Amino acid sequence: MPAEDVRRADIILRLGNGQSQRSVARELRCGINTVRLWMGRFQDEGLAGLYARHAGRALPENTPALEARILEATRKAPPDGSTHWSTRKLAAELGVSHRRVARVWGKAGLRPHRVRSYMASDDPEFEKKAADVIGLYLKPPVNALIFCVDEKTAIQALDRLDPVLPLSPGRAERHGFEYFRHGTLSLYAALNTQTGEVTGKTAGRHTSAEFVAFLSELCSQQPKDREIQVIADNLSAHKTARVNEFLEMHPQVRLHFTPTYSSWLNQVELWFSKIERDVIARGVFTSVKDLARKLMRYIRAYNKQAKPFKWTYKSTRNRINP
Repeated sequence: MPAEDVRRADIILRLGNGQSQRSVARELRCGINTVRLWMGRFQDEGLAGLYARHAGRALPENTPALEARILEATRKAPPDGSTHWSTRKLAAELGVSHRRVARVWGKAGLRPHRVRSYMASDDPEFEKKAADVIGLYLKPPVNALIFCVDEKTAIQALDRLDPVLPLSPGRAERHGFEYFRHGTLSLYAALNTQTGEVTGKTAGRHTSAEFVAFLSELCSQQPKDREIQVIADNLSAHKTARVNEFLEMHPQVRLHFTPTYSSWLNQVELWFSKIERDVIARGVFTSVKDLARKLMRYIRAYNKQAKPFKWTYKSTRNRINP
């Protein structure tokens, strides 16, 4: 039943059990005049006196024309120069209740306060390159190893000037506002798509020579009789003469490039987001060496329980053709 009806009945029952008016008002947290009002009505009219005299204001009908008017106004820019509408701002503009605007937005699934970014690939060979990479995921060549390779650059070794206050009940972990930069480094990573294990290497610079050195280290750790298929992005450091020389010296290695602006095709990006959350974002590093040590320690621990990613991409309708 409505809460107000329940409270009125409770008042009468408590009075009927012999409680004083002040005691009932105190326990139900209402004024003594409220207790006297409903006691008097019950004495005069019985149960009929416990119903409210005011039924409340009836909500005006939500007509399709009004909904269309609200939706049409929502799609236009506000006249005050702001980027989007709020419920109250649009309600004032149209002369309706802000709750009505909220209901119409909720029904239509509109959230003007939210925005998403996108990147459309301008690669003329998008379909061909994407099919090549996806084919390696779904049906890799027999006796071949598939690695997703990329580098996470400019990782900052940030040291907090104030001590970190640990979390406690009702309070999140707190970091001081001020910090000190000890420097940066890059992390090269190769994700084995079949096992989920990661081979990592830190470097002070992000160059083609470091990329080739990482590929050499990766190849040295693999069996000699296995093909190595490497998926990488279109960074210029991946397409230099030094890289071509390395490929000529290692015929078992083949590079596959993702389309431009299509990092979502490279599974190692999923792992980079994980190490960002687990180590880098909230980490405190006393030096660049300390940062490198903690990154490699995380990789070793991760490989003990590594699992391949169940990578899927279903929202092809969201792709915007160039």
